[in-house]
Amino acid sequence: MDGTGGTPSAALAEDPPEEAVGPLIRGLAVIRHLTLTGGRRVVSELVRETGLARSTVDRILGTLARLGYARLGEREVALAPPLMELGNAYLAASRIPALLGPIADRLAEELDESVSIAVPDRDGVRFVHQMPRRRTMSVTFHVGDLLPAESAAPGALFAAHWSPADWERWRARVAEDPGYASFPVLPDGTARGAGTFAARAERARADGWSVDDQQIEPGLIAVAVPVRDPDGRPLCALSVVSHTSRHTAGSLRDAVLGRMRETAAAMERALASPSGAPGGATAAGVDEAGGPAAGAPSATPSGASAETPADAPADPATGASAETAAGAAGQREPGAEDRATGPEYIESFARGLRVLTAFGARTEAVSLTELAELTGLPRATVRRALITLTHLGYVAAEGRLFRLTPRVLDLGFPCLARLTLSRIALSHLAWLSAQVNDSASMAVLAGDEIQYVARVPTVRIMSVDITVGTRFPAYATSMGRVLLAGLPREERDAILARTDLRPFTRRTITGRARLAAVLDRTARDGYALVDQELEDGLRSIAVPVRDRAGRVVAAVNVSSHAARRTAEQAREAVLPLLRRAAARIEHDYHIATRFARIPVA
Repeated sequence: MDGTGGTPSAALAEDPPEEAVGPLIRGLAVIRHLTLTGGRRVVSELVRETGLARSTVDRILGTLARLGYARLGEREVALAPPLMELGNAYLAASRIPALLGPIADRLAEELDESVSIAVPDRDGVRFVHQMPRRRTMSVTFHVGDLLPAESAAPGALFAAHWSPADWERWRARVAEDPGYASFPVLPDGTARGAGTFAARAERARADGWSVDDQQIEPGLIAVAVPVRDPDGRPLCALSVVSHTSRHTAGSLRDAVLGRMRETAAAMERALASPSGAPGGATAAGVDEAGGPAAGAPSATPSGASAETPADAPADPATGASAETAAGAAGQREPGAEDRATGPEYIESFARGLRVLTAFGARTEAVSLTELAELTGLPRATVRRALITLTHLGYVAAEGRLFRLTPRVLDLGFPCLARLTLSRIALSHLAWLSAQVNDSASMAVLAGDEIQYVARVPTVRIMSVDITVGTRFPAYATSMGRVLLAGLPREERDAILARTDLRPFTRRTITGRARLAAVLDRTARDGYALVDQELEDGLRSIAVPVRDRAGRVVAAVNVSSHAARRTAEQAREAVLPLLRRAAARIEHDYHIATRFARIPVA
């Protein structure tokens, strides 16, 4: 089957070209199967379900772990956020999120409804941008998710331009997968609309818009309009999504269709404008989100090294270890994969993945020669990788040029886009806790308090007993001071002005002027150490976690009994490791949030 149906082992059953790279075919099949099953799997189950030999699966997973794309535990494997580099390459090269995303976001704000951008992916619809509205009943689809064309509003718009071969492929998929098992994001595992799809596609061709009236899920309605390329074919589709508690399908259409058409026209002008910078770049080394561009050095304001140790312990939430390749938690040096050796490393598989990520450096179709230059690989190696990737549907050939297809988003993106910052942090906190033999935590600011969103406790007779969800006054905690120090001065002063600065111990700083000076020093030094101000005997040290734009969004700390080490010993022994863990969290978070919206908890 193609990119929208069938099992991940189906590609193995097709006859590949003679020059195809077998290890790359098998490795991508394993990634896709892990994606379809939620991003993690017991290794023995993965072996059984893919039909591959245990030794083959072990080498594939070993390679993914060395590249930082997966984390291995004793029994389980979990895909890791750096794997989103593959999907990011497609999204960057397409220019759609960078150029059209901000326009869609403005429409969502104006209409107070969720707005999506989707592209055609064979006989499916793939989301590439989402701007949801925060409501009790809200849309739960994410960037990278794939829906059957017959069930989503954009599908009829795309199908209006299908060839007879496209319709035949769609009919084959409907017949082979009547339960929609290959679309795991569907709410109930089934979809509706196949019986009327041809008629709806014809109507969409005539009307220039289409409607989803509760075909995906009861209560969910959507209107879609095409955004066309210069030849008049839908390049993507703009959708406004709502709920029957707010609209009927007809009233939604009447309320939004005019503005949607105006917005689609603005999107077409943006795509056609020569001023649209490739990849949405606004300056050298800066991407559309205001953070470091792909390939640019990742900023770590705390001064941390992004190197990841190989002895990271298991993620307490997934059972998967935090082990990554040397340098995988930071920007990988070109050619670093080639220096990786050992029986568990498949060089041809790693090189094929490098070819995929290289596409993200261009917004136009690229040649074999350009890809060889971008990857530093021999032309013959890149050629065989392209033959393989084209066979599998991840690359489309346009004469002597090549483009990524939306199917690349099948490689881990949908499940990883569902992570939260707190989930991303867990394996790194586990590593930190094991290194310092003390509890490690993450917290965010909630008004004038901090709230714990992730925590890995140490096992001790005398330990700090705090659980996720616990709140403490920000002014008296190390993480709170880091978070307050990261705020604009006016916002920080406003919080302190309304806070009751009561003493918890005789050491608690309660003077506003002194506390302001401490926060200024925290901002300058990049860390906070609180010595028995919240509770006698409790000492903690914290550093910030920053988003792609450099804003402090969370803090991580190590807390322990004051008898364990002095304050100076904490600075010397704990602070470097704490900064290292924060840098690793930031690295994963920056990759994950380049095109996806990742909540804190």
